[in-house]
Amino acid sequence: MAKPQRRKTLKRSAGRVGYGLPTVLAVALHLGILVISVIKWPSSEPEAPNNAIVQATLISTETRTDQAQQAAEARTRAAERQAQEEAERQAQEEAERQAREAAEQQAAEEAERQAAEQQAQQEAEQQAREEAAEQAQAEAERRAAEAEAAAQRKAEEEAEREAARQQAEQERQAEAERRREEEAARQQEAERQAREEAEQKAREEAEQQAREEAERKAQEEAERQAREAAEQKAREEAEQQAREEAERKAQEEAERQAREEAERQAREEAERKAQEEAERQAREAAEQKAREEAERQLQRIIEGDSSAVSNAEQGNEAANGFIQLVRRAVEQAWVIPPNVGDGTTAEVQVRLGPSGEVFAATVTRSSGNAAFDNSAIQAVESAAPFTELRDLPSGVQRDYRQFNLRFRPGDIR
Repeated sequence: MAKPQRRKTLKRSAGRVGYGLPTVLAVALHLGILVISVIKWPSSEPEAPNNAIVQATLISTETRTDQAQQAAEARTRAAERQAQEEAERQAQEEAERQAREAAEQQAAEEAERQAAEQQAQQEAEQQAREEAAEQAQAEAERRAAEAEAAAQRKAEEEAEREAARQQAEQERQAEAERRREEEAARQQEAERQAREEAEQKAREEAEQQAREEAERKAQEEAERQAREAAEQKAREEAEQQAREEAERKAQEEAERQAREEAERQAREEAERKAQEEAERQAREAAEQKAREEAERQLQRIIEGDSSAVSNAEQGNEAANGFIQLVRRAVEQAWVIPPNVGDGTTAEVQVRLGPSGEVFAATVTRSSGNAAFDNSAIQAVESAAPFTELRDLPSGVQRDYRQFNLRFRPGDIR
């Protein structure tokens, strides 16, 4: 365990020595340059103060020759000053070079000394590091063991806590499941009660509707029976009247026949007694009387027949007027369905009560179009009652309480 650590430390030390020497040399070079910069080198004598300003004020008193001479002297002085500056620069550069070399030499020696010291120090540090590493490794192993034991204890505690948490979670889930089941049971119970209440209400409503329907049907049946009873009574009354009328007519006919028989016998008796004058006169008187009586009776019969014929004509006219009135009323109430062909025809049988109310309206011949048939029936029911029936003669009313109407688009017959 310690040997690989020692090799790594030596490699790091060698790397540090390789980079340390150039660093020391660079530091020594900068120190040498700093020393040279602060050394005072001998300089030339300071120049005399320049009296150019004074000369400039006296330029007007000099000649051109003096100005040229002064210019030449100035150029000479400038050249000398430049040469002196060049010499000083070269001397300074030489001194700097020598200082750099001395500094580099000194820096190299110092670097070697420092490198040796650093090497010794690094070896000591390496040894110390190795010892420290061994101690640290032992300490690390001890701490690792302690950490592992602590981790194991923590894991066990965590496992116990996890088990407790899972147990609590299971209990919570079981409690939640129990509550959900209870809630579902309550909801199912509420739904069951709601269904039962709805079913009970539906049954009650159905029973109520059934009762109302039964009452309606019973009422309709009672009305139908009442209508049929009224019709039956009317028919019986009409039949009774017809029988009475027939009996009356039969009695009149018997009386007429009896009278005719009496006349015949009287005539025969008169003829039998014709041989005798008295019998003849009596027979003639009887015949005269019989003729007169017969003429009176015939006149009465003729008068009666004329009245009957007149009443029949009036009845027929009234009946025809009644049928026309019914037809017009039904035409006004008839709403013809759309898309009905011109050739569509339906026949409806109408049966009326004594007061002109509709007892029944039945399709006896269908048009093949249910909407057309229903519209015909609805037209009859909407136009009713036909109270004009009561205005007809009593002997005609019975004949016009039942009739047929033929429905065709644009016409009712």
